[in-house]
Amino acid sequence: MDAVRKLKEAFPDRVILADMKTIDTGAMEIEMAAKAGADIIILLGSSDNSTIQDAVRAARKYGVKLMADLISLHDPVERTAELVELGIDYINIHAGIDQQMVGEDPIKILKELKINAPVAVAGGLDAQSAAKAVLSGASIVIVGGNIVRSSNVTASAKAIRRSIDVPVIREEEEKPIEEETIELLARVSTPNISDAMHRKGAMKDIHSICPGTKMVGRAITVQTFPGDWAKTVEAIDIAKSGDVIVIYNGSPYISPWGELATLSCINKGVAGVVIDGAVRDVDDIRRLNFPVFATSVVPNAGEPKGFGEINAEIQCGGQTVKPGDFIVGDDCGVVVVPRERGYEVARRAVEVEKTESRIRDEIRRGKTLSEVLQLEKWEKR
Repeated sequence: MDAVRKLKEAFPDRVILADMKTIDTGAMEIEMAAKAGADIIILLGSSDNSTIQDAVRAARKYGVKLMADLISLHDPVERTAELVELGIDYINIHAGIDQQMVGEDPIKILKELKINAPVAVAGGLDAQSAAKAVLSGASIVIVGGNIVRSSNVTASAKAIRRSIDVPVIREEEEKPIEEETIELLARVSTPNISDAMHRKGAMKDIHSICPGTKMVGRAITVQTFPGDWAKTVEAIDIAKSGDVIVIYNGSPYISPWGELATLSCINKGVAGVVIDGAVRDVDDIRRLNFPVFATSVVPNAGEPKGFGEINAEIQCGGQTVKPGDFIVGDDCGVVVVPRERGYEVARRAVEVEKTESRIRDEIRRGKTLSEVLQLEKWEKR
């Protein structure tokens, strides 16, 4: 409550909203916030009706307003009508951070509401989506991350303020989810993705043959045997533009891949190649500047015997890879993102990149990394 007191003292003429997320002891927490100086107090829309009713009584007693946060409600439209009937003053349609990562959009819920109460919208809003919220009927726009994690919080806040005052929506064609996933993954690094996956997904001992190249695409998998390059080359015919061919060869001493296969990939629009095994002709491949990742470089190739399988589940660099999984490679290595989690991981990786960008700005302003992260405060005792 000290934060509320200090804000009220600094801005006595402003409306102070206390985001209490109250789900029990409604009257007690409303009293605490009201006496600290809050004007509007948030409780969870999923609270029991008894909590809502007692909170309303306390709010009327202390002359404050109540906002109900609909975060994680399975049927927010039906619940909203009940909350207004119980005496809630404002409704907050809120997609939580984890919900945003899997594609939840609070504006879609906003468009379904038909209530006689002011509506707030929160959850991943930026200047463009804030404008959409206003044009869709929102009275209040709540923005967090896209201001506080910006390198210039003032400029970001001003841009969002302008979009609220004069809302204009850019016409954007809705993209297929896989296409959007690939675009998001292309914006981030493999370390960003590994962090987003809690240090999972990174292949072992597989390195870039052409430094400075990056690949992002869906996996075409190849299971073959040491030196047998028939299936690896046949996979090029199956691959579509933007795919990544992922090969388990089983030997670091005999190559199933070289310059001619690489040239075929370029003609087909393949995004890159990953080999748990060896590659040859690297001088030619580097001149082509094509993303190839392998465990070793050798001069000798095997024979096209035709053993193996295309588009089966394989192991590559110690990671399980299934056809259609997302593969990202850069100078730091290669990561595998399971297809079913592709969009979520891509969104989380973008958030990791935003956080790192903010930390980078703090370091450039003179702080050390440990100071920015407050390591001494948060390390385990």
